[in-house]
Amino acid sequence: MMDLFSQTGDALPNLLPCDGIVEYHGPILGLAEADTYLERLRRDIAWRHDEAVIFGKRIITKRQVAWYADDAFSYTYSKTTKTALKWPALLLDLKHLVETACGETFNSCLLNLYSDGSEGMSWHSDAERELVKNGTIGSMSFGAERKFALKHKVTKTTVAQRLEHGSLLTMKGETQTHWLHSIPKTKQVNSARINLTFRQIRPPVA
Repeated sequence: MMDLFSQTGDALPNLLPCDGIVEYHGPILGLAEADTYLERLRRDIAWRHDEAVIFGKRIITKRQVAWYADDAFSYTYSKTTKTALKWPALLLDLKHLVETACGETFNSCLLNLYSDGSEGMSWHSDAERELVKNGTIGSMSFGAERKFALKHKVTKTTVAQRLEHGSLLTMKGETQTHWLHSIPKTKQVNSARINLTFRQIRPPVA
């Protein structure tokens, strides 16, 4: 495992010019360890093709997803609701790694599996009612390097970052309020990418 603090003791630069904080930590795992996690994630996670309701019609996507958390939390996006599975040891290991790297605590993780560059994610913000408002999202990437794009909702300013194998990116503060983000499709990528987005879900009120 790479030394998370080997580069500098300074704060990471903010990729955004205003209205939020996005920090790219770069790879936080060595290549061999990242390769091992990629193989285990593909094999051991309970992947399912995602669903969305668009103009009243239910669509099954090529992209596959999985949802894990401390408890059987419900999470609704794209007008569909998912119920979380309990953490496997594999994800708890990665959660601890991400929490150590960014100094935050997470209680859930939404995973995405893109088989190649023909699968992506359109412009959106992660501001669903179940999420802690202005909470941090820790996004870890494995496999194919992909472009992560951000666009300001008002000014349309755009920012982009290449997400490397074994890397971590965090979104903080008012990022979801003011910015959209996406994973553009590309014909240049022919291999799979797995993305783990560690999140802070508001536990239901008893």
